[in-house]
Amino acid sequence: MKKGPRKALLRSLTNNFFIYEKIKTTEAKAKELRPIAEKHITRAKKNDIASRRILLKTLNPKTLKKIIEEIAPKYKDRNGGYTRILKLGPRDSDGAKMVIIELIK
Repeated sequence: MKKGPRKALLRSLTNNFFIYEKIKTTEAKAKELRPIAEKHITRAKKNDIASRRILLKTLNPKTLKKIIEEIAPKYKDRNGGYTRILKLGPRDSDGAKMVIIELIK
């Protein structure tokens, strides 16, 4: 996959992950999403103008508001490890390994 479509896919996954706080996807996509999500939460915990601007590059305004006001405060005493990947069975159509990635707590 080229850089543009890959970046768009990860941006979409990230936004949906923070909106729903849990998504079902393939294992490979979840493993790519996890470090991005963790860094976004850590950055949102700072809650300064520079952090907001950096997050706004990849998150839409609705998602940014949710991550700063609802998600980041939950993890103020936690240093990383905000997500969990739970393995499911293979997908019926093509046998891809499916997982659920979710926020802890």
